[in-house]
Amino acid sequence: MRILDRYILKEVLLAFLFGIFAFSAVFIGSGTLLRIAQYVTQYGASFSAVVRLFVYSMPAIMLWTFPMSMLLATLLVFGKLSGASEITAMKSCGISFYRIIRPVVIMGIVVSIFAIAFDEYVVPWANQAYADVINYEIKNNAAPQSREHIILKEIKDGNIQRLVYARRFDVEKNRMEMITMQDFEEGNLVRVENADYADWTNNEWILHNGVIYSLSNGEMSYTMHFGTQKLPIQENPDNIIREQKKPEEMTMKELETQIKIMRSQYVDTTDLEIELYQRITVPLASFIFTLIGAPLGLQPNRNSSSIGFGLSIIIIFIYYAFMTIASVIGRMGIPPAYAVWLPNIIGAVIGCYLIKKAAR
Repeated sequence: MRILDRYILKEVLLAFLFGIFAFSAVFIGSGTLLRIAQYVTQYGASFSAVVRLFVYSMPAIMLWTFPMSMLLATLLVFGKLSGASEITAMKSCGISFYRIIRPVVIMGIVVSIFAIAFDEYVVPWANQAYADVINYEIKNNAAPQSREHIILKEIKDGNIQRLVYARRFDVEKNRMEMITMQDFEEGNLVRVENADYADWTNNEWILHNGVIYSLSNGEMSYTMHFGTQKLPIQENPDNIIREQKKPEEMTMKELETQIKIMRSQYVDTTDLEIELYQRITVPLASFIFTLIGAPLGLQPNRNSSSIGFGLSIIIIFIYYAFMTIASVIGRMGIPPAYAVWLPNIIGAVIGCYLIKKAAR
């Protein structure tokens, strides 16, 4: 690595870390602390619970600050280099702008890859831990809420043995509605049971008004109707509610499984698909913002840190406004994969144009 690369990377890295702290402080002050204060005043949350809530909220906050910090870092550093005529000196030595920004672009790619891994392995776990502290420690006396799309899986030796899907769970009636149960043997589907509902009675689930389809070699062999039948699962209503995860608490693999199950029941999965694709597009914004920030930092009068910070806020606002619009478009019939990627594609095109213009 050349001295020039080390010099630029050092400056960008320091500004990047500053951005993470600065933007995290904004998020914490504007939202997290207010929510924690409400838990203290309304539920009397203990100091231990408050500390854990703060810690568990940080990964999700940091994930959103990675792209913002890369944008701020590139704007500040290249604005500083341009204002001190260092960019001009580098070009006079025969170094092209493409070569100057190469280490920063590589850093943007590395940050994006790290953010994807962070969003897959750390953020869902932290979100679930955050929800558990609220639901089972702070709100331990609060009644559980009814839920849509209940999924229960029985897995043995890494192979799924039984899958139960309920369209809705009614807490007041202790009832699961519109149930489908699938039994597997050696990975093959051998039996499907559909029922109108299942009630929790005498510590067991009783299916009502159902039909059983037996399959052999993928083809239906016989059908049997029943009035009532025991559902072979042991979980009580409280455990069933506790086992369910919200989309932000799932990994990408779990989201894909959820989408597949819900599609098999002809349920709209648009929101889950948007969540799944954003697990890639949001972290990749770090790379996109690198492409935009580096050439914008060369513009006249960009040497002021306050101007760089303000410009980054404007660009971030525009990007996330586009992201919100894209999510709405994805719910209007356009495939979510195309809609969610639209802001990144537009940002990449703008960034490449700005770099080409700056290199002239």
